Amino acid sequence: MTPTRSSVDSARERILAAALAEFSRHGIAGARVDRIAKAARTSKERFYAYFGSKEELYRHVSAQELAAVAEATRLDPVDLPAYAGRIHDYFLDHPEHFRLLRWGQLELDANGDGADDAVRQSIAGKVEQLRRAQAVGQLDTAWEPIDILVVVNQIAMAWASQPDLLPPDHDEQAGFLAARRAAVVSAVGRLFPAHTA
Repeated sequence: MTPTRSSVDSARERILAAALAEFSRHGIAGARVDRIAKAARTSKERFYAYFGSKEELYRHVSAQELAAVAEATRLDPVDLPAYAGRIHDYFLDHPEHFRLLRWGQLELDANGDGADDAVRQSIAGKVEQLRRAQAVGQLDTAWEPIDILVVVNQIAMAWASQPDLLPPDHDEQAGFLAARRAAVVSAVGRLFPAHTA
């Protein structure tokens, strides 16, 4: 019996969801195809039919995540403080996605592979947006666009990488995180004030 298009799409989506959880918990090297297949309620054979390897699957999942981050955070070169706030919010709301991308940076770089094509394209597009804003006088030209992007992202993601510093009392966390978000937005605003027409 030939699988229907909807069953193929459903199995593929289940594999992608299971892979996101597996890669965020265990990284690329620690992830196991059999666990992904089991969580996706499919076979290893079907897994390999859709994705040739675990690494190929990781690249697919990370490309999807980069697109989701870009959509949710929308780089605005003339209001980098607000952009930093959106990045901060996204990764605190989705810590598993933060871990997923960090694993890729750690493991791909450790293997000498460097950033994959989706990462390179994402960075290149954002750098070009920043360069255009500089060209029309909306952003400080004393900084290289790549430096602006890296500095803003590192400030914005600082608290996503420090979950151990959150107050243990759940009731205190909302106020604590609101203050941290304000600090992130303020820090980026001091470096790159929002441009007003």
